[in-house]
Amino acid sequence: MKITILNGNPKADNIKFDNYIDTLTDLLKSNRHTVIAFKLRDMDIKHCIGCWSCWVETPGECIIPDNAGDICREYINSDFVIFASPVIMGFTSALLKRAMERLLPLVHPYFEVVNGEIHHLSRYERYPSIGLLIQKGRDTNEEDIKIISDIYMRSAINIKTSLLFTKLTDGYIEEVINEINNI
Repeated sequence: MKITILNGNPKADNIKFDNYIDTLTDLLKSNRHTVIAFKLRDMDIKHCIGCWSCWVETPGECIIPDNAGDICREYINSDFVIFASPVIMGFTSALLKRAMERLLPLVHPYFEVVNGEIHHLSRYERYPSIGLLIQKGRDTNEEDIKIISDIYMRSAINIKTSLLFTKLTDGYIEEVINEINNI
């Protein structure tokens, strides 16, 4: 299985989080998965400016010259994508959120009704499933985790996929590996 990991840790001194992602990557590779891990803080990912060029001028591609196109290509060509971040001010990092917003070119500007809600049409035949890995902050509680998970579940609908799990980095890494191996 091809897996892409979006490491949204914005702080290089959060070594514990990066080590977790590195260990996860190594274990997934040892389980014969192909893994691409993006350390988002080392990439040039600009904000979406809402210009709609990815729908009108250059369908399926953002006109902003940065690394978001690399993320989109790996994302759509993956079987599974892990969104990973420490919890900062009650949510995943702004860095991870920015990367998620830049996935917009992967859907059409046209709409359809899904379970009574309006959502974009698919641009591609298939989309990867996603998982969420979060590192609790000092003040993170169960309600925060539920809210974060719910928002990623709702965002998954918009990018034509489903959130298969939310896991904490303080749990056993083998649980994450098992979840992925059972997909």
